[in-house]
Amino acid sequence: MKTVIVYKWARDAKDAAVRNDGSVDWRNAKMSPGEDDFAALEAAKAIADGGEIIGLTIGDGDASWVLARGVKEAVSIADAPNLVDNAATAAVIAATVRKIGDVDIVTIGDSEEYAGVPAALAGLLGWPAVAHVDSAEAVDGRVRITRKLGKDVETVSLAAPAVVAVSAASPEKKVPGMKEQLMARKRPVSKLTLADIGAGGAEAVSSRATRLPETTAARLFEGAPPAAAAQLVEALRGEGVL
Repeated sequence: MKTVIVYKWARDAKDAAVRNDGSVDWRNAKMSPGEDDFAALEAAKAIADGGEIIGLTIGDGDASWVLARGVKEAVSIADAPNLVDNAATAAVIAATVRKIGDVDIVTIGDSEEYAGVPAALAGLLGWPAVAHVDSAEAVDGRVRITRKLGKDVETVSLAAPAVVAVSAASPEKKVPGMKEQLMARKRPVSKLTLADIGAGGAEAVSSRATRLPETTAARLFEGAPPAAAAQLVEALRGEGVL
């Protein structure tokens, strides 16, 4: 099966900063491998079963990440903005999948921070989607999915085309060494633009204003613990709490 693995498609929330007015500054947050990206790659390899695998990354993600892990071809939408809007991100990915053409399966990490992207991607492509996938493999021209739902284990037989959102059960065990990474950076990457994939300017939801939540003034009781405790009790009585 011709399989596309989507990787480095989301910004790392740990690099974002919250301004004094409550708005979020994403300028220093780079596209980085998600915790589930390597699991999506392993699923892509199992589904492809020796067939064609294409890596797909958007924004300023390093395209060599997937090339260092055995994939021979990668596509990068370098001028795509570093999006945090689920629908806009899915729109860019969907347009790229259509541009690649004849894709059977798209695997993508089942990110908790951007949980809406796999479903939105499937909706834009008009394909079915299965989320929370633990493992996948090709069986008789179909994809057999295994996932845990509570205490139960569910097995699903899925016909292509489809979107498979994979969750990582553990960290990546074998990280490519320096040699693999250097070789990966020498491999060609197909760099496309939003105009090339017919996406134009990616529409996104934007915040018009922010407002900090209302809070009550805090009081700090200083001194030795017994004295501070006595002040606290007296203050609570004054507020009618005690």
